Amino acid sequence: MSAHRPALAAQRGVALVTSMLLLVIITIIALSMFRSFAVQEHVAGNLREKERALHAATSAQQYGEWWLLQGNNVAVGSITCPAGTIDINLNPNSGQICNQSLVQSQGVASLTQVAIPWPVQVTYLPPGMSVTAGVNGVNGDPPYAITPAFYITDLGPAGDGQGEAYLVDAYGSGSTALTSGGNAVASATVAIVESVYEVQQGVNNLGGL
Repeated sequence: MSAHRPALAAQRGVALVTSMLLLVIITIIALSMFRSFAVQEHVAGNLREKERALHAATSAQQYGEWWLLQGNNVAVGSITCPAGTIDINLNPNSGQICNQSLVQSQGVASLTQVAIPWPVQVTYLPPGMSVTAGVNGVNGDPPYAITPAFYITDLGPAGDGQGEAYLVDAYGSGSTALTSGGNAVASATVAIVESVYEVQQGVNNLGGL
């Protein structure tokens, strides 16, 4: 009987080493899975914030286009817009059409270099959207970092000769900060959109570029 004891002891040693190796492998796999989940959550959060910023910017852009068609807004013509922010939610008639482009008014080479918030702008807060920290929107959406805004430039007579062309620039943002596990990992995402909008009213140059 004693002749078999060394073999049994050796087998027990192999089983222990095998178990330790399996434990290490399982631990590595588990850590990789957790890391993958965290990365996927971060990517999904970034995509969500980009979409929210784009929707906010589009809402301001569409409001600017809608505002052009209201009342006598277009007939008033364009002005040299002074620096400052106009809150159109306080007075729907307080918008403005500028005869200088947003880029020219800032003296920079491209729109992407103009700091946000723009020194010359009209802000528009869509119904149900919150920009107050800690206060969600009516649909439970987290608060946005900044109020969406737009800027309208009179480009002069449209190419088809049927009306006036306007350049509508707008921006919007995502949440105040992206978070992962309760920790802030990035500042608010910002989106900028731009459209050329024609208002047909005959051939009248209202002071555009």
